[in-house]
Amino acid sequence: MSGGCHGRMLPDGRLHLQHGPIDLIVGAFGNRAAIWQAHAAAWARFQDVLEGLVAELPVLRRPIGDVPPEVEGPVARRMVEACWPHCDVFVTPMAAVAGAVADEVLAAITEAAELERAYVNDGGDIALHLMPGRSLSAGLVADLSLPSLDGAIRVTHDLPVRGLATSGWRGRSQSFGIADAVTVLARTAVAADIGATLIANEVDVAHPAIRRLPASDMKDDSDLGERLVTVEVGALPAEAVQAALDAGARRADALRARGLIYGAVLMLRQAYRVIGPLSLATETTWEKPA
Repeated sequence: MSGGCHGRMLPDGRLHLQHGPIDLIVGAFGNRAAIWQAHAAAWARFQDVLEGLVAELPVLRRPIGDVPPEVEGPVARRMVEACWPHCDVFVTPMAAVAGAVADEVLAAITEAAELERAYVNDGGDIALHLMPGRSLSAGLVADLSLPSLDGAIRVTHDLPVRGLATSGWRGRSQSFGIADAVTVLARTAVAADIGATLIANEVDVAHPAIRRLPASDMKDDSDLGERLVTVEVGALPAEAVQAALDAGARRADALRARGLIYGAVLMLRQAYRVIGPLSLATETTWEKPA
């Protein structure tokens, strides 16, 4: 423990790091010395991540404008760089904070140790490291209040994917949309993070069963201000579910066409939409449980 940071080894050999709102699970695979070096590097890099972000919060909470904001810290720079291609819509760099932290800690451990595989999971936003011939699988959970495996995505070394992220109105972040979950694959965790946020915002439809409140009413320090965020989604007819998924799919297709994401899985009320080549068994596999 140091300066409010907490670190502990889990029974399965993974490392748990926590500081304020940042909560990481670090998985490293290799020989014992390499794993020890990776864990030491993760702990060392994690020490001042939160302080660095807090120092630049006033800038990071502002919407991206016509000129990229000037920030100093490496995590903050990752956030701004990932959000800048999306400056045509409302977004603040805070939309990419979890993915940026995951990428930063992963970079530290892969520089320190030779690992076969590794990942840093920041609340479901995951940065990946894979050597040739290696792969990692991630489970998909649509409803965090009723956790169950709704599917799985397998990422192999040969894919241009080193990041996954999930967003939706049920998660810890606020959303303009009604997606139960949108999981995005991209070249980095930070790119996946912002992509998931923006696609989840677009999974939406006008219906009286949807209740929204100002973001600031739900969270005092929300970077979304008075904008309305989803707080409840009641029963929806099938046509409304499909219309909402259609809207999200259009955003996902546009981001994929620009090379900003590799693919996505959009989930709403037991219906899902797959964007990109995720259903191909030779690449990333979407496995719908029986």
